[in-house]
Amino acid sequence: MKSQPRQNLTQQLTHDLGFAIVRGVYPVNEGLPSEADLCVKYDVSRSATREAVKMLSAKGLISSRPKQGIRVLPESSWNMFDTDVLRWILSSKPSLSLLKEFTQVRVALEPQAAALAAVNASAEQLAEIDNALARMADADQGLDDPLEADIAFHTSILVASNNRFFVQLTEFISTALRVSIRYTNHIKGVPGADVAKHADILDTIKSRNPERAKQAVETILEEALELIESKLD
Repeated sequence: MKSQPRQNLTQQLTHDLGFAIVRGVYPVNEGLPSEADLCVKYDVSRSATREAVKMLSAKGLISSRPKQGIRVLPESSWNMFDTDVLRWILSSKPSLSLLKEFTQVRVALEPQAAALAAVNASAEQLAEIDNALARMADADQGLDDPLEADIAFHTSILVASNNRFFVQLTEFISTALRVSIRYTNHIKGVPGADVAKHADILDTIKSRNPERAKQAVETILEEALELIESKLD
């Protein structure tokens, strides 16, 4: 293990500790092992350990202060927009309440992104959405991955909005979609998304009708939200 580059060791230790924290191996407001103990436990150098601690601190999972040691922070301090943090949470405890909150974020963002795409999308960006839709149709025939095609469709709309803030959210959205889409499709008993409804979204964007594009996205997201809420009830 020590033969690996230091950055790889840092990333691996960050992942291992972050995943352990999210799973509750190290309880909130209690201390982690010291940097020296972590070096021994994970067989890494002090410098790699120190960098991993800094990365976890930046993600809001821990605090590290002189004389106080390394302490686990409550979930309210975690950076939920950090894709590592989100991936760890979704891999360990993807609660229905978390999926509901994420879908609420989608409801707030994606219809507006579609409306902006209807106004701002270039021909190349429309072609990317079209290609993602074609992949979804292929997935229905077993010729593509239904989850990856669905994610590509929604993230390509974010990019086509040409809003720099929406574009920066593509990795965050795609990370959580890997769990939420799989869950809602399971509830509906289908392997993939409704291609016709997604084709309607693309048509409204191509027709440069922002209000209809917004409504078309709202329709499928509200359906997903209702499915999750029905299981919560």
